Amino acid sequence: MVNLKLKLSGKANYIAFLIVFVTLGLASKSILAEEIHGSEEQAESHLEKFEAGKFVTEHVSDAFEWHILTYKTHHISVPLPIILYSKNSGLNIFWSSKFEHCHATYKNFQIEETGDNAGKIVELDNSGEVIGLPIDLSITKAVAGIFVSVFILLFILLKVARMAKNSAGRAPTGLQNLIEPIILFIRDEVAMPTIGKDKYQKYLPFLLTIFFFILLNNLMGLIPIFPFGANVTGNIAVTMTLAVFTFIITTFSGNKHYWKEIYNPDVPWWLKFPIPLMPLVELTGVITKPIVLMVRLFANMLAGHMIVTVFVALIFIFGQTGGVATGLAVSPLSVLFSVFILLLDVLVSFIQAYVFTLLSALYFGMATAEHHAAEEH
Repeated sequence: MVNLKLKLSGKANYIAFLIVFVTLGLASKSILAEEIHGSEEQAESHLEKFEAGKFVTEHVSDAFEWHILTYKTHHISVPLPIILYSKNSGLNIFWSSKFEHCHATYKNFQIEETGDNAGKIVELDNSGEVIGLPIDLSITKAVAGIFVSVFILLFILLKVARMAKNSAGRAPTGLQNLIEPIILFIRDEVAMPTIGKDKYQKYLPFLLTIFFFILLNNLMGLIPIFPFGANVTGNIAVTMTLAVFTFIITTFSGNKHYWKEIYNPDVPWWLKFPIPLMPLVELTGVITKPIVLMVRLFANMLAGHMIVTVFVALIFIFGQTGGVATGLAVSPLSVLFSVFILLLDVLVSFIQAYVFTLLSALYFGMATAEHHAAEEH
């Protein structure tokens, strides 16, 4: 474990410093690309149009294309598949480049930039009026990021499985030496103590899956280089899906004693009649547990991305209000704070993956626990 910690620490520092400089470089290109051409008066005019709120939102939200950088007035991005079903035109499949960065309409579809449907694809009639929202099954940046992480996980874990099979009886080396202690830690320190030595086996594959999935996507989100940088775990739809899986497994794993403690707990009768106070409290807890899982992971990862982006944006905010010299003077402080937050985010990435896995295991253990009387006996 000491060897593992040293390896993770060294990699974390390397990744964090790489992230900082690449982030600042890409942000500088995307914001100042328009200022470097033309006269000084044109540059000032472009600089005044910088909107910090929009800049931060665009960098942490999902998108229909994978933006890489902006050079002068040209946006360089990777188009993603748009898959729409409309009752008027049926199934439509095309690349997001057809929208020309939200500036064009294609097949009577366009990405709405304002209003209640901002950021969504809407359907237009022949006169250009919005007539509704199609069924959207598009591959967005977050979905593409999930695909990338799944391919990486399959490659790593299948390779480790082959190495473990071929090196049976020998000390692990290489990638196996990194992954195997983590698997043993989840088994021995998370699954066994919380679920029980006789019941943990059927839950261990799920616990290992969510741990590695969350951890890898947390770390990939800190690297702003394609095909990384997608804010997967900072997307509430993703964290909600993970929490729903935990809720479903907990619900179907619950034994009769678990449900008895919810609907007929061992409390004084006046807490159950005439108003079923305790059953309502217990049932509320069943619903709020997955919500807590969802919000905790989403909020922590989104906050880290937003804070780093805000510190980068401060350079241009001060440059806009106080001139280029002021922006340059503020930049060292912004870089230092960005480094600190990114280093903290590396630690938070491990902590959030561990916490989500631990709480899921606790819920499984509570659902399968035996009756108190049986335990005492």
